[in-house]
Amino acid sequence: MTSPLGDRKGEEVEAAEEFQWLFAHEYAAIVWSANVVLHDYSRAEEIAQEAFVRLLQNWTKVSRYDRPGAWVRRVAIRLAIRAAKRESRLVSTDRAWPSIEDAPPLDLDLMTAIRQLSPKQRAAVALYYIEDMTAAETAEVLDCAVATVSVHLHRARTRLAELLGEEVDSHATG
Repeated sequence: MTSPLGDRKGEEVEAAEEFQWLFAHEYAAIVWSANVVLHDYSRAEEIAQEAFVRLLQNWTKVSRYDRPGAWVRRVAIRLAIRAAKRESRLVSTDRAWPSIEDAPPLDLDLMTAIRQLSPKQRAAVALYYIEDMTAAETAEVLDCAVATVSVHLHRARTRLAELLGEEVDSHATG
């Protein structure tokens, strides 16, 4: 006969493994998206770590969700948006975009232009274009309507085209 304590210990081990797996598979992408919003890689790492601390604190509830990764991403993006609004300081390119082994190729002109968007537009761009989320998934993370995501993306594309001297593709999704 197994004791109730033994069962609970097995559940705790399984929960810890699930959390570790989620951290290993989501952390880098969450840092990258937060950095697109913040343009401060160190601060983006802090934000991602804070989001995972909150996830751990709420793991009993959040682990039952269909997509706990979406929950932690939403927390991180919200924290990044708040921080970007508070911390409007300019950051050097080296500090914002350190060389990272597995990072996607970086267009510094584009990153500089993205920095001039509002924090919500930067978040929408990061989630939709960089993390390749759907408009519905982006809306879920940003806690807004899909139509609002479309507006953020349209305005971001328009502004980026203006800043980069390019034409806007009027048929772009979003």
